[in-house]
Amino acid sequence: MDSKRDYNHNNEDNNNHHDDDDQVEKWVPLKERKAKKLKQYSETIKSSLPQSDHHDSSKIKKDISDEKKDGQESSEGDKNKYKSLIEQKLEILKQQEQMQKEGKGFNEEEERIKREEEEILKSIKSFVPLVSVKDRAKDVVYKDSIKTDWRPPRYVLDRGESTHGDLRQALHIHVAGEEVPPPLTSFAEMKLPREIIRYLKEAKGIKKPTPIQIQGLPVALSGRDMIGIAFTGSGKTLVFALPMVLLAMDAEKRLPIEAGEGPFGLIICPSRELARQTYDLVNALSDAIKKERGFELRTLLAIGGIDMGEQEHLFKRGIHMIVATPGRLIDLLNKRRVSLAYCKYLGLDEADRLIDLGFEDDIRTVMDYFQGQRQTLLFSATMPKKIQTFARSALVRPVEVNVGRAGAANLDVIQEVEYVKQESKIVYLLECLQKTAPPVLIFCENKKDVDDIHEYLLLKQVEAVAVHGDKSQEERDTAIKAFKDGKKDVLVATDVASKGLDFPDIQHVINFDMPKEIENYIHRIGRTGRCGKTGVATTFINKNQSESVLLDLKHLLIESKQKVPQVLLEIQDDSSSYLMTGGVAEEEDQSLSCDYCDGRGHRLINCPKLKQQQQKQQGSKRDFMGGDGGY
Repeated sequence: MDSKRDYNHNNEDNNNHHDDDDQVEKWVPLKERKAKKLKQYSETIKSSLPQSDHHDSSKIKKDISDEKKDGQESSEGDKNKYKSLIEQKLEILKQQEQMQKEGKGFNEEEERIKREEEEILKSIKSFVPLVSVKDRAKDVVYKDSIKTDWRPPRYVLDRGESTHGDLRQALHIHVAGEEVPPPLTSFAEMKLPREIIRYLKEAKGIKKPTPIQIQGLPVALSGRDMIGIAFTGSGKTLVFALPMVLLAMDAEKRLPIEAGEGPFGLIICPSRELARQTYDLVNALSDAIKKERGFELRTLLAIGGIDMGEQEHLFKRGIHMIVATPGRLIDLLNKRRVSLAYCKYLGLDEADRLIDLGFEDDIRTVMDYFQGQRQTLLFSATMPKKIQTFARSALVRPVEVNVGRAGAANLDVIQEVEYVKQESKIVYLLECLQKTAPPVLIFCENKKDVDDIHEYLLLKQVEAVAVHGDKSQEERDTAIKAFKDGKKDVLVATDVASKGLDFPDIQHVINFDMPKEIENYIHRIGRTGRCGKTGVATTFINKNQSESVLLDLKHLLIESKQKVPQVLLEIQDDSSSYLMTGGVAEEEDQSLSCDYCDGRGHRLINCPKLKQQQQKQQGSKRDFMGGDGGY
């Protein structure tokens, strides 16, 4: 027992002695452990050195300090290791801001982004030209424009190009192309028939042309292919409808049309409502000519929801002009009810929508039915650069007429953006209706919201009608007519009513939902502020919207010199710099924008619309290959 006790006692003494020598603790921070080891190391080196080597102590001190520095950096690295992702992101943003202020690394990053965008553009531009299969197979290329008998007055030509340029600059008209016809400031200078000028003045109240008409009509009457870009409500429809009527009138005078012949001109629209509106204008112009000159110009309206049997008399007598939507037109062409053999005029309204994802194949199919050259005109309020490049492949010596910036909002519209929670929107809607007197147009993203809001307004005794794609054509026509005639105060609709429809008296547009693309927003708010009148557009936003479209909205408000709400100002944006003054922003640089969709809130490298199209294409490839891309 004693020996055992003595053994334990000796063990404890040994352990205590070991602790005293090495001073080992249960846990010591890395920094302190490294410092102690360095101290021990330096003491060992000093003791082993002879007295004559003391002059090298400075070198030893330097080595020790380097060791300490490495230890500190290692310790700091451990601290960064445990930082949250948010903290690390904030540090990176601060470093980027500092680099931009100092000018370090910014140019290199910008060059890298530009190189990536150039590669993307190259892949986008590899498209099939928008021409018929026959012309492409025979490698037919038209180099000269369609010849017409129309000429501008001699005294206008004698003014010189510098005078024409001054007029365009004063009216904010931008043109591009070879031998652009001069702008003409009156319908008389355009040599329009007296009955047409009288109809425009007495029936439509149009005494002088708008900027897009001042330059666009001379281009169209000259037989030139054209891309026309102007804000909504600027009078674009007359620019492509009137030349077609005059072309049909000239053809009828030379050789009257017979049964089964025609048309001489064709206008394609993306929606039924827009096609009917264009058809009504073409019919009104034709009626004015019939009253004065005695001969009839017949126009076929080819849209879904109409029984073509009701228009059988037109097929029997011959058709001078057609206004159509793509689906019904292709059906008539496939059934050989109409022929485009003599058609020499093609107008595409809302061309960006027709050439975009949904209708591109349909437009190509229609092109295959043309024989020979035709005059082609494309018009829209929004025309992204990618669409412009694509459209030019179908044009011969085109003239581009741009009033303002492509995709810019109408400056006659006061834009108000308000943050409203999703559950509060329908209740707040009634308060918004009090801003102006009727008529008011309410836009929604989906059909269910249209029906819910329509029912809610009827319960609140508001005279309202609704329009969306699931309603029959008769219901849609009746609702729009009642709204236009002033019998109803509110129209609730999806984007089917946003493209080109003319509601001249609308004072207020409410976006119940912010659309997913900024182009749709521009088309929506363009239903008010038309023909020089002022309108109000109220838009509800909340956390359900993507940051990308909110950035585009922010930049659009800045460009239009509108008040920018604080919720939009707080969104991080590094595409360009702006000066903020009391919630109103003045732009410093507009050079950075998306070359694909023309959005101002992002670059091509992170364009959501391009990504969406690429995903759709990849999805269609997977479906074609059998679900997962395999055979």
